[in-house]
Formats: sequence, C-alpha cells, structure tokens
Amino acid sequence: MRAVVTGGAGFLGSHLCDRLLEEGWEVLALDNLITGAEKNVAHLGGNTKFKFEKADVSDPLRVAGDVAYVLHFASPASPPDYLKHPIATMKVGSLGTLHALDLALTKGAKFFLASTSECYGDPEVSPQHEGYWGNVNPVGPRSVYDESKRFAEALTMAYHTHHGVDTHIVRIFNTYGPRMRLNDGRALPNFVFQALSGKPLTIFGDGKQTRSFCYVDDLIDGIYRLMHADEHFPVNIGNPLEMTILEFAERVRAHYTPTPEIVFAALPQDDPKRRRPDISKAKRILNWEPKVELEEGLKKTLAYFAQEYQHTK
Repeated sequence: MRAVVTGGAGFLGSHLCDRLLEEGWEVLALDNLITGAEKNVAHLGGNTKFKFEKADVSDPLRVAGDVAYVLHFASPASPPDYLKHPIATMKVGSLGTLHALDLALTKGAKFFLASTSECYGDPEVSPQHEGYWGNVNPVGPRSVYDESKRFAEALTMAYHTHHGVDTHIVRIFNTYGPRMRLNDGRALPNFVFQALSGKPLTIFGDGKQTRSFCYVDDLIDGIYRLMHADEHFPVNIGNPLEMTILEFAERVRAHYTPTPEIVFAALPQDDPKRRRPDISKAKRILNWEPKVELEEGLKKTLAYFAQEYQHTK
C-alpha cells in the first residue's frame, strides 16, 4: 500500500496525496516545484506515512523499497506555465512518463497517467467522448502540452501491451478548487485575482467559447475509483455542465462588491471553442458523476483565494 505520486506538491497531486493517505496508503510525493509548492503538502508534514522529496522525474527515478502504485501527475498544466516552460513540459510528458513507467515496471507496481482533455485539441465533436481522436495542431503553441500528453498515453499503452504493466489513464477536464495558484493563467484564478485587485475581468475572444468546471473533490474521487477499475483505455473525468466563459465570469463577479467590469482581449491561437466531457464511460464503469454544484465549489475556492491574496500583500 505504498504509492509514488509525481507532481505531488501540485494542485491535483497534493489533493491526491490527501485522498491516498485517508484510504490508508503510504505516500512518497515527488515534485521539482516548477509549478508545485511545498505549502500544498505542508499540512502532511507530521504524517508518518507521508514523505516529500524534491525530484525531477525527467531524470531517472531511484526509489528504495516496495511500491504498489506509481501515479504520474507531474507537468505544468496552465497555458502560461507550459508556454514559459515548453521544453520542460515536453520532457516531463515524454521522459518523465518513461521514467515513471520504468519505476512501475521494475517494482511490479500499477501505473496511473494523468492525461488531459487537451488531447482533443480544438474539438469538432461535442461532447468529447474517449473514442474521438481529437483535432490538435502538432506545431502550434499549445502543442508542447497537447502532444506530450498524447505521447504519454501512447507510451502508457505500449508498456501495458508489451510489458504487461497494469495501467490506467484519466483524461482530466477543467478542474478548480483550493490550492490553485492565483493568476496562474486559467480562467478562475485569473478572474479572482483581477477581482481582488480591483481590476476588470479579462475575457479572451468574445467569451462564447465554452468550458465545463469540475470541483477538485469530485475529480479526485473519480481518479481513486479509476485506480481500482479493470480499465486500461482512457476515461474522461469532468463535469458535463457546459457554459460560456462569459457566463462563468458573470458567476464569479457576482461574488464581489463593487462588481468588477468585464473587458475583452484577443483570443490566443488554438484556444478550444468547446470543451465538455462525455462521462458515459465513467458512469458505467466507475459509477461516478460529479456531485458538487458550481456555486458550492466556488464559495470554497473563493474563500481560499481570498486568504492567499492577503498573503501576497
């Protein structure tokens, strides 16, 4: 019952560490802290079943002792982060996945890949189902993330079919919650940072592009269920409630007084026009669907962001 979580000090990785510990696992979290932060796991410092090590999984991994599960969650995930670190993003998706898979193979452990809805690119099918191969620009600015994750999926399946590694793949759709970084480039933390700073909320394009937002607790529950499922092909985990970015901005700005204005800026290249998961497979094989309503999740997340903003002053 010992798990290695790469990216364990990140937004999703730290929440996964919490869940694994709650379920009785021993956890070794690895993170190079490019986008993660030790404060995300500081509350686990007194837990004898938890250990954190600063490590770059793009280098070969050396882990002593038995390992039952390797969960690969390391990677920059927001556009500004992977555009700032394009080579590191490609390396963690390729070499990092290779090293994590080799660790699982050597230890006789199961392997779990955190993939992404970005594998669908700017989709021509909506909602996106796992059988859709996507519409990705392989040389566009977002390709450093999109293609690294697509390669990671292919490599994971190769280790399953060729080496017999027990593998699982989740395609994660937009997720929000505490431990996101303020102003990290994604819609919600950007909107909140602007609102707390007394600035207008910036919407890229006309705001008619759509997204769906899943609260982090729901996502982690789906991931934990998939860890134990007999399924090796990708599974979508996300909230199918679709709304425009403009509608989402309105939901956020309603929490602030005075109500911030909205301004518009140019849409980045290859920004997806629609993003909504088909979660039929997750419902069928995991008995999973999201439970946290958007307003409930927003209240918890905005309270966290308010505390974080105070620390920046």
